[in-house]
Amino acid sequence: MSYITFRPEKPFDFVAIGRLCIDLNANEINRPMEETMSFTKYVGGSPANIAIGMSRLGQRTAFIGKIADDQMGRFIFRYLESNGIDTRNVLTDYTRAVTGLAFTEIKSPSDCSILMYREHVADLLLEPGEVSEELIAQAQMLLISGTALAKSPSREAVFQALAYAKKHGVTLVFDLDYRPYTWTSEQETAVYYNLAAEKCDIIIGTREEFDMMELFDDNREHSDHVTASKWFAYAAQIVIIKHGKEGSIAYTKDGKEHRAKSFPAKVVKTFGAGDSYAAGFLYGLKQGWTLEKCMEFGSASACIVISSHSCSDAMPTVSQIEAYIERCNNGELTV
Repeated sequence: MSYITFRPEKPFDFVAIGRLCIDLNANEINRPMEETMSFTKYVGGSPANIAIGMSRLGQRTAFIGKIADDQMGRFIFRYLESNGIDTRNVLTDYTRAVTGLAFTEIKSPSDCSILMYREHVADLLLEPGEVSEELIAQAQMLLISGTALAKSPSREAVFQALAYAKKHGVTLVFDLDYRPYTWTSEQETAVYYNLAAEKCDIIIGTREEFDMMELFDDNREHSDHVTASKWFAYAAQIVIIKHGKEGSIAYTKDGKEHRAKSFPAKVVKTFGAGDSYAAGFLYGLKQGWTLEKCMEFGSASACIVISSHSCSDAMPTVSQIEAYIERCNNGELTV
């Protein structure tokens, strides 16, 4: 059964809006950041990673965002272009804003953390009037992420993008991407997350992220069914709730829940899993696959990325994911 209908006559398969930043991943594995001396630079930010992932999967992709007028901003812009992503609505800020930085610490495959620098960053200065209605009208799917809702004017820019998408019949995806250090309070976060989620067809997040959204709700047992049912009363057709190593569950408006097997991975770090999962899952939806197959494809994509040092650079192609699944099914890959 197909839960989402896309409009193939539109020229862009996928458009994302939001955070563009730099990941500086520790080169010294199994060492605390205090002792880490070198890092490797990559393009980062959840919506950017997902857009890169979709482009690697052969989807016609564009991005809406703002970069700083500095070396890092130019690096991001060139990287997006080199990966075949349309940058007509990636604008440069000239107010001396900076590029956000994310330093990663890899103490062990299961003990990873991120140190973020997000003061006066360019991506949060995107204004509503800078969002291209024409570009969104040409999209089959628009993805927003929670980080872009944290501050004005980016917050208003996202809601303007949502309005354009609704006007032009674009499928809306909300990647919750909750980063508490960007927000003023949990109450503020819950209010704006809920306002955005009400408008979206697909909502993807961890159990902890949905818990944060339910700050004012009566869901004390943190039931997935209660969580999903809330959004089906609005626009949602699919709600994916991720439970870490226990896997993900996709709930649909017809009352069904969908699960898929996971795959083994030789884990280097944990971050990037959600972004690569989202790209693989959304690609599967575009192909008209069953939700179970979409979830398996997303899971395999995530395994490839967490087995690598990078996130954006490691986003796999269709053939790489298919080969990974085949090797797992043949018993060639084990943990």
